[in-house]
Amino acid sequence: MIISSTKDYREAAKRRLPPFLFHYIDGGAYDEATLRNNVSDLSTIALRQLVLREDMTNVDTSTQIFGEQFSLPLALAPVGLTGMYARRGEVQAAKAADKKGIPFTMSTVSVCPIEEVAPAINRPMWFQLYVLRDRAFMKNVLERAKAAGCSTLVFTVDMPVPGARYRDAHSGMSGPNAAMRRYMQSVFHPHWAWDVGVNGRPHDLGNISKYRGQPTGLEDYIGWLGANFDPSISWKDLQWIREFWEGPMIIKGILDPEDALKAAEFGADGIIVSNHGGRQLDGVLSSAKALPAIVDAVKPKYPEFKIFADSGIRNGLDIVRMLALGADACLIGRAFVYALGAAGQAGVENLLDLMKKEMHVAMTLTAAKTVSEITRDSLVRTEKQLVEAASDLT
Repeated sequence: MIISSTKDYREAAKRRLPPFLFHYIDGGAYDEATLRNNVSDLSTIALRQLVLREDMTNVDTSTQIFGEQFSLPLALAPVGLTGMYARRGEVQAAKAADKKGIPFTMSTVSVCPIEEVAPAINRPMWFQLYVLRDRAFMKNVLERAKAAGCSTLVFTVDMPVPGARYRDAHSGMSGPNAAMRRYMQSVFHPHWAWDVGVNGRPHDLGNISKYRGQPTGLEDYIGWLGANFDPSISWKDLQWIREFWEGPMIIKGILDPEDALKAAEFGADGIIVSNHGGRQLDGVLSSAKALPAIVDAVKPKYPEFKIFADSGIRNGLDIVRMLALGADACLIGRAFVYALGAAGQAGVENLLDLMKKEMHVAMTLTAAKTVSEITRDSLVRTEKQLVEAASDLT
């Protein structure tokens, strides 16, 4: 099929992947209202088209954050089990990000361990950590991430308990006779079965297996997560992590201005405005709607504090929208996993090329020559804002 967008990669991934894997990455929590709103709310953000303002020949999509140069204001988000979507998928995705000049963020629950991925790329990767009961594991994996040269820690705080994901029970990721259902699905998807099922082994949680000294397979995945997420943790419990991790630390899973301010006061270097892609608590704000209030609360007090956004981003136009709403940069999860599942490393590289071209068009037609010039002035003003502006003039 002809690939020209994330939607095309989604369709290609749906054809190629066993249903339990496709629906795991494609689905959300409960009735998936927040999952849908992440996309629809962002798509309604109207950009202000400006033409014939100045020479727009040299549009620059690059930026610098935490001393790292980004070719795009974008990073690949941490996604659990990425290695099940292509052969040693974390390695392929990391190579694609490295080649295209953006960070790759490894998930705690990756298939490939830190020690397999880090040597495969030239730029330092980011590492994501969950709040877990097993503090010894957290310390072990942080030490390994530091030893591997990971530059930035992404600490996920919006998963003290797993969300209710109904699709997983229906698809075979969990629920009755899940192992048999997954096996039967694999039989009917021979390309995936050969590429990943046979040649992509071992199929375990690499970072956890390294710590435990024994394989932690997919059968243990849901149970291990349920037993180890910690709903009792609070800001004071994170202080040892802040003291241990010497590099930049980002708190992921912030939707409220008060929590954003607490993260800055705690000593984090940034946050990710995120609802976990609609995979945790259904009915919460989309990231696009939550972002402006957080920016307004935090940036005046902490201008150097970095605010990232994810959830709902499907193309380069969405990246520009998030930046115009106040984000310093964005992360994508589903979008790159669709591309990885459809075409491996080459698919992720092509997706990033498409997003760069889409950003270039949007920046050209909003008269933003650089990323720093993408501001709220790049958005169409609401009727209320126009009235207020007219009042200020009088």
